[in-house]
Amino acid sequence: MNQNTIHPLAPIVIIGSGLAGYTVIREIRKLNKEIPITLVTKEPGYFYSKPMLSTAIAGNKDANQLITTPADAMASQLNIQIFSETDVTAISSDQQVIFTNKGDIPYSKLVLALGADQIRIPLQGNAASEVLTVNDLADYAKFRKQIANKKKVAILGAGLIGCEFANDLISGGFEVDVIDMAPHALGRLIPENVASALQSKLSSAGVRWHFNTTVQSIDRANEQHRMSLTNGNTINADVVLSAVGLKPRIALAQSAGIKTHIGIQVNRRLETNLPNIYAIGDCAEVEGLVLPYVMPIMQAARALAATLTGQDTALTYPAMPVMVKTPAFATIVSPPAKDAVGQWKTHSAEDGLEARFESEDGKLLGFVLMGTATNQRAALTKELPPLLA
Repeated sequence: MNQNTIHPLAPIVIIGSGLAGYTVIREIRKLNKEIPITLVTKEPGYFYSKPMLSTAIAGNKDANQLITTPADAMASQLNIQIFSETDVTAISSDQQVIFTNKGDIPYSKLVLALGADQIRIPLQGNAASEVLTVNDLADYAKFRKQIANKKKVAILGAGLIGCEFANDLISGGFEVDVIDMAPHALGRLIPENVASALQSKLSSAGVRWHFNTTVQSIDRANEQHRMSLTNGNTINADVVLSAVGLKPRIALAQSAGIKTHIGIQVNRRLETNLPNIYAIGDCAEVEGLVLPYVMPIMQAARALAATLTGQDTALTYPAMPVMVKTPAFATIVSPPAKDAVGQWKTHSAEDGLEARFESEDGKLLGFVLMGTATNQRAALTKELPPLLA
């Protein structure tokens, strides 16, 4: 069916008010001030910087302080309609309508900016349900409330978010234990000998690491949680935070007949297999790549905005290093592609470390920079191949 026949004035509809959703809208507005846009979100519709969630404890910021712009101001600034605290229950690609708990909303084009959920590992014990995650502002507010007047926090996961929270909590005066079944921190991003430098800095700040093990059960022990690890040790903590990774939100897309794998599968124009439906951000899988970071979202939003406003544009990804927000030892990573062939070469200097992943012929395919070596970011990035040419 032709959408213009059914709903001649239907807007572009964006589902999701995170960085991806709002950035697409901002980019559209740079190209077209008047095209109707409707934002649908299960959140209140305010704008905040999600990366701040793992760095705000040390600054003693509460959830409200992280909101940069309320929903009504976003609607006014961007000339959009916002359906806040609205659950989308289904999508009809034939009728080009989304069904919500606040009524049906027609669309001319639909953008799924659904984000991702924190992965929750199965746990035993009578306090397993009390493990927290921080994936949005409401989660952060709950976490802040739980750690008030407490001292010991255990973090499940030593990946990027786990390390950021560990640094933030230590800086905020908490005792921190980090548990991960990997042999070292940032296990999916950097080699073990490089990770040891970051671990050492965070250890000096007070972080206690527990590698090659995981939590088997969590039980109440008076006012604390007692965690039994698979290596036979136990850890007591006031609050347990899970940060083991993200999984793209794909259920809504699947129920609509949209192809999914790890994420919602899209082509270089961010189109799904169904006409006039696109996906972007943490929920999207572009030619096998799921990149839940700020820079890929910005790149994708610019390309998608052009396509949505009539300028058919294919997405490209340059090399996009990721900054790990660990002030104890500044760290920037640009991991090599999964199928890259080569080896790591590491050079340590005073208060810094540079690790290069090079091919057999000496081409730079990835890097890790720590401490003073982070000033090499721009120069080394120029040497890297694009992620998606």
